[in-house]
Amino acid sequence: MGFKSSLLKSNLLIRTVKVGAKLTPKILVVSVANIILKGIAEFSDILYDLDKRTAFVNVTLYGEEEPIEVALDGFEILGDEGNYQFILHKAQSNKPWMNNILSRIVGKAWDIPAMPQYKDEIGFVANLLKAEEPEQEQETVNEIAA
Repeated sequence: MGFKSSLLKSNLLIRTVKVGAKLTPKILVVSVANIILKGIAEFSDILYDLDKRTAFVNVTLYGEEEPIEVALDGFEILGDEGNYQFILHKAQSNKPWMNNILSRIVGKAWDIPAMPQYKDEIGFVANLLKAEEPEQEQETVNEIAA
């Protein structure tokens, strides 16, 4: 196993990234998202909690006037060693058409395509978003803080 592969499988790195995500200023997350999606959409608000698996976004599509609000509650990646699936448990929007789209994807496991060149990175994200017991998460935060 190579250094990169070992590093990406490290529980310490996963815990560090979770703490870093909690401490990242919202303005930075919104700014980076807007740079990446320039000409497609503009985020005005993003809230997320990786531990609780919740997210809220307020985004305006390019050329549109009204923002779309989307709230996600319960998302995770299931599987291991290259056979991963993403599942979204609950989602809601302020737009009826978006609720119709969300109703078609909520509760279904979506295969994440195997990409051998990104195997380690996909595994890292899967470990980051796997469901954990609440007590274990608090222990993780306490370990990092110590």
